[in-house]
Amino acid sequence: MKSKITVMLVDDHAVVRAGYRLLLSGTPNIEVVGEAERGEEACQLYADTRPDVIVMDLSLPGIGGLASIRRIRSRDTSARILVFSIHDELIYVVRALEAGARGYITKSCAPEILVEAVARIASGESFLEPEIAQRLAMQTLGGAEATTALNTLSAREFDVFLLLAKGYTTREVAEELRLGYKTVANYSTLIKSKLGVNTTAEMARLAYQNGIFKT
Repeated sequence: MKSKITVMLVDDHAVVRAGYRLLLSGTPNIEVVGEAERGEEACQLYADTRPDVIVMDLSLPGIGGLASIRRIRSRDTSARILVFSIHDELIYVVRALEAGARGYITKSCAPEILVEAVARIASGESFLEPEIAQRLAMQTLGGAEATTALNTLSAREFDVFLLLAKGYTTREVAEELRLGYKTVANYSTLIKSKLGVNTTAEMARLAYQNGIFKT
């Protein structure tokens, strides 16, 4: 048995990664063995280092967090991924778990929650931040589901949809996700077609109706 749990950090903010590294490396049985700031880089680094746990943000440039989870898991079904995100809306949680994540916690949680989550996932368990687990259970019991239309969006389409619904312009979305302007414009057209809407205002309303954004 290995003496330490090996962890890879994936976040596009170097300062944030430094904070994670300091916290996790200060735990005797955890060792950070790699860091990545983009989804594509994370996929390659995982193949090179094979850490016990990947701690991954969802808001990443390039292919994005959700697509990265899917890609890593398609190549290694035993990969253990913990999402560590600013987003606490349940649709993000459901999307991440469907993609193959073993756990989900938010960046507003207490530091010890991150350490516990890493340890639990490394041991083969799943882990949800307690408040999120409670809300998810309540939603399941209530039979609430995101609309079928939203579920038809691919991981990258969902990333673009969220930004457009927040009021970002096509150019701002392109800059945020580091995609070409024409690529985002094409995504926008496809998303509107899938959702049956004509404007970004209608996208925003759909997002609010499905609890993606807080009112």
